[in-house]
Amino acid sequence: MPKSLYLIGFLCLLLQACGATTDKAYELMLKGMYSDTVETITPTELQAATHQPNQPVLLDTRSEAEFLVSHLAGARLVAYESFDLSQLKDVPKNTPIVVYCSVGYRSEKIGEKLQEAGYTQVQNLYGGIFEWVNQGHPVFNRQGETDRVHAYSRAWGIWLRKGEKVYD
Repeated sequence: MPKSLYLIGFLCLLLQACGATTDKAYELMLKGMYSDTVETITPTELQAATHQPNQPVLLDTRSEAEFLVSHLAGARLVAYESFDLSQLKDVPKNTPIVVYCSVGYRSEKIGEKLQEAGYTQVQNLYGGIFEWVNQGHPVFNRQGETDRVHAYSRAWGIWLRKGEKVYD
């Protein structure tokens, strides 16, 4: 992970320690991380979109280990570290796509690649799976609904306020 992300994480921890609320600190951290190159969709908007006839394809850009702990219902693993456009050869370029990761940084980078490849309806889940769970939306594993969420690392896990944090 780039050194700048560690610096942003440290600054946000410092803000939190100085009395800023987690929500405000999280929002500030996300603002510093996102390039705003991919349109975002909120967890509430995504929840509504998953009940529409033209549901988006959900792409989980986290690692396989993170995905196996839990993921959004119906999500496809495309893994940031090994992402290849051939994984989406069955997805037409005009299909609504929502990418997500833990907080939205890795998914934004994959979203940029999708846009460069000609995908026209790409959105990044604002705040990632952490914000999804923090707002009370469900996640799943192979056995069904679960409270477990891979928190990426102890430093990043501070942003996950609900669910059972899992670390490698």
